Amino acid sequence: MNVELPAASPVVTIVVPARNEEACVGDCLASLVAQTGVAFEIIMVDDHSTDRTAEIARSFAEVRVISAGPLPEGWTGKNNALIAGVKQARGEWLLFTDADTVHLPGSLARALEEAKNERVDLLSYSPQQVVVTFAEKVVMPVIFAELAAQYPPEKVREQGSGVVAANGQYMLVKRTVYERLGGHRTVAADVLEDVALARRFKQVGSRVFFRYGGDAVRTRMYRSWEQLCEGWTKNLALLFIHPVKRAVLLAAWWIVAWVTLPMVFPVLLLYLRIRRAHFGWRTTIVALAFGPPVFAYLLLRSARAYAHGGVTWKGRTYEAAA
Repeated sequence: MNVELPAASPVVTIVVPARNEEACVGDCLASLVAQTGVAFEIIMVDDHSTDRTAEIARSFAEVRVISAGPLPEGWTGKNNALIAGVKQARGEWLLFTDADTVHLPGSLARALEEAKNERVDLLSYSPQQVVVTFAEKVVMPVIFAELAAQYPPEKVREQGSGVVAANGQYMLVKRTVYERLGGHRTVAADVLEDVALARRFKQVGSRVFFRYGGDAVRTRMYRSWEQLCEGWTKNLALLFIHPVKRAVLLAAWWIVAWVTLPMVFPVLLLYLRIRRAHFGWRTTIVALAFGPPVFAYLLLRSARAYAHGGVTWKGRTYEAAA
């Protein structure tokens, strides 16, 4: 493979935390080792996997595989893994990316150039979401449309807007600033560590750049209804202000759209709202037909879980309040 990976001076250290990701980690690492145009190193942090995740990672000679180590009380597993990876990093920039991502050719060099051109300390992309099953097509467009409404990228990029967002699936940070802020140690207990870290950057006046990054990276987050339900239960109530109110209003909008279907206008408005999530028109129509009540259910489920003290993710329980 044509990989620019000088042993002495990587410009970027890529840190990939992984816990039981045998279904996708191979594709992720293959897309990363094939990057060109910038010197980099890859550290895959095995977060106590019980499947073939570490074995698959070790099959890539260009990837350094390390253990996350013991999980301190109160920390999330992902934060613990990221901190372990940073300890071994040598790059001037750090790219935190998830094991379920696939990176387009040359995207790392382009992202680094964009970060420098925009003069930012944290650059984050929202990946193109790959959906395969009916459940994914129903839910994912609605969720990402609502996220786009809650966190408009142009508002996130405004330093004084008060709107903070980032996507932990792709976060490129300037190391000097990251370490001066204390890095992931300062958000070690946060389930939504990406937004918490971006907030830290903005609070000290560092620039955060956030946009849809389908030209750089794609991901399939969940491969079954069970994974989808558990994952969004973990995140949704933390992402949306007044989750119960939002769930009720969106479900009501959906009902009105169906009841007034011959009038077209309410349906068209809902279609255009969901279309903002960068899915094709066929998937958008499936989401329009079935998605809002399912999103409302997941949002209420997430709010209820946090109201009762915590959520479960990949065999671990995190106690937190939304």
